[in-house]
Amino acid sequence: MNKWVLMAGLLIAAPLVWILASGFGKDPHAIVSPLVGKEAPTFTLRPLKGGEAVGLKRGGLPTVLNFWATWCRPCVQEHGVLSAAAQRYRGKVRFLGLVYEDTEIRIRSYIKKSGAAYPILIDEAGKTAIAYGVYGVPETFFISAEGEIIAKHAGPLSPQAIEGYLQKLSAL
Repeated sequence: MNKWVLMAGLLIAAPLVWILASGFGKDPHAIVSPLVGKEAPTFTLRPLKGGEAVGLKRGGLPTVLNFWATWCRPCVQEHGVLSAAAQRYRGKVRFLGLVYEDTEIRIRSYIKKSGAAYPILIDEAGKTAIAYGVYGVPETFFISAEGEIIAKHAGPLSPQAIEGYLQKLSAL
């Protein structure tokens, strides 16, 4: 084999291997959002079960804000994980579910079967999703009691991921 061909191959392959290897150990779901470190956009939305409108409260509890939909398989996967965390941290952390591009009939049917341990809010015009820069579901924002976005997670959450994010909120 020609040593020049071998050298050229190595010169091309080495940078590619370095780029791929540099991604090892990074969480692909931890999205660097321009909103992290900034004040969370405020909103007031109608809860699925009716009653008084619900909004983001400043100076209250830290908030886990989850954008989801019934047609989203990863959202269905993480629903039980979020419900369990909401029950476990009741009184310490506020959980809110914001429905993304779904129908109220489908949402009601899903909640009737699966239950909900936290308020489910209807973002009818999608303005809240736009304000948060949501591009797909599930996406979850972790917001401090003071209203600062601490982290954003794209994809389904595991119990370990929720624990890690909640520790960042200093809520435990």
